[in-house]
Amino acid sequence: MGLSSRLLLLSADNTLHALASAAFMRMLRQEAVARIRDFAGQRVRQANVVVEVAHGTPSRTVHCTFAMLDINADGALDVERWNAQQFARVDDPLAPARPAPATKGRVVNSASRFIARGGSWEPNQSLLRRIEAAALGKLACPRVRVVR
Repeated sequence: MGLSSRLLLLSADNTLHALASAAFMRMLRQEAVARIRDFAGQRVRQANVVVEVAHGTPSRTVHCTFAMLDINADGALDVERWNAQQFARVDDPLAPARPAPATKGRVVNSASRFIARGGSWEPNQSLLRRIEAAALGKLACPRVRVVR
């Protein structure tokens, strides 16, 4: 038994598209061959689903995260923005573990919360079931074409 990650992109009409993990890693490294022209100039919802695999077959979902991807007009991922959003998502839960900076009055620095919220989303139950079905191979979805 093992774990595997499934990446899915959702188009504006909620169509699920499978994205190879290797292609997403090339996008994060900003390689010239990692462009997704079908989503150029769009903010795209991404679902990352970790599934448990038994005997080569996905058996159940273990964990899901949801992010927003900003794709520029050339089809390249805005990695700088994605990184800022991901760091902000980690920064907020760790806030209580760090000592609060000395401030006068009731000033609260919420910048990382706003950045994190701008980089995430939550599906409704119906869409979540479709995402999980696609991650388990029970729902066919087209693969994202990654080009130069």
